[in-house]
Amino acid sequence: MKNFVFYNPTQIVFGKDQTKNIGNYLRGKKCLLLYGKESIKRNGIYDRIIESLNKNNVGFVEKYGVKSNPVLGFVHEAIELARKENVDAILAVGGGSVIDTGKAVACGFYYQGDVWDYFTDKARIGNALPLYVVLTLAATASEMNNGAVITNEKTRQKFNIKADSLSPKVSILDPVNTYTVPGNYTAYGCVDAMVHLLEGYFTQEDPSTSIQDGFVETLVKTLMESTRTIMKKADDYNARADFMWAATLALNGITTAGIGNHGFPNHMMGHSLSALYDIAHGASLSIVFPAWLKHHAKEKSKKISRFGTAIFGIEDPQKTIEALDQFFNSIGTSTRLSQVNIPATDIDKIAGNAVMLAQKWRLDQYTKDIITAILQLGA
Repeated sequence: MKNFVFYNPTQIVFGKDQTKNIGNYLRGKKCLLLYGKESIKRNGIYDRIIESLNKNNVGFVEKYGVKSNPVLGFVHEAIELARKENVDAILAVGGGSVIDTGKAVACGFYYQGDVWDYFTDKARIGNALPLYVVLTLAATASEMNNGAVITNEKTRQKFNIKADSLSPKVSILDPVNTYTVPGNYTAYGCVDAMVHLLEGYFTQEDPSTSIQDGFVETLVKTLMESTRTIMKKADDYNARADFMWAATLALNGITTAGIGNHGFPNHMMGHSLSALYDIAHGASLSIVFPAWLKHHAKEKSKKISRFGTAIFGIEDPQKTIEALDQFFNSIGTSTRLSQVNIPATDIDKIAGNAVMLAQKWRLDQYTKDIITAILQLGA
């Protein structure tokens, strides 16, 4: 096990009916309330939050309309509103898209330049507004980490930021809030969380990490089992709770502590698919990840065999990849570019976009030719 420092300052408030307590944590503040579409008004989450804010004399101004694959233009609008209303906190109600938007607004609030400078490493993030979260869609773990991803719709770049000041202060994880998440987004969330776990598992520097490997395998199995249950019964509380907590643990730093250097090549390629075609992030990963495993099957055969044995009871690497592919298809998410109407002739364009992020993330081994070869396996 390699040396590591583990730090995560986010307070998690987990459980049924905890949404009503959000106002307790924001008392004395004026917040920018960010959310996506009108669904939180239809399912009652909005009313519970507003009641809690009013009960605790929390001032607020609303900004709604965050989309999946959140965009820079909306971030600019939200920063302008936050400054105009002189807020001193952000309340993000939603999944990763809303939370990531909240993080970008939180750091952009104090910056005199364009917040995109942070995403292109032209400036370093310093101070940020405190961020509070009510999670309504489990997938990204943004509720318990210090990263965010935004798409610049003009340049077609989907880039990330990361800073300790972006970690949420408090995140409320109420599994009941996810009862009305559509089946396809439950599937996408499952894939996203699984690939968060498996990026480190398959790219780690240290081959001797039995604690982390076992933890990853348990979380992957939990995600798969709970997703199967949710697909049959959307309001199964225990399945929703297992899914929500597993997704949070998938990218809060604990599963990668001690594994040494590791990378996120699948997210690098997946981000380009989302930036260029605006397809769901989870769908992009279910296309890319099996193709990436096929490309690296020979060099990673031992680890794939371990994964297959632990998850599917299959020792053969090739059959393991096929089983993973079948699982993704069974929950309704795509595993081929053709399934989302992206022609193979576009692969060169996708690879050209992806290599920009590969360079930013110092994934130097992923040249345009290598990325092209991987994407061809997922065509």
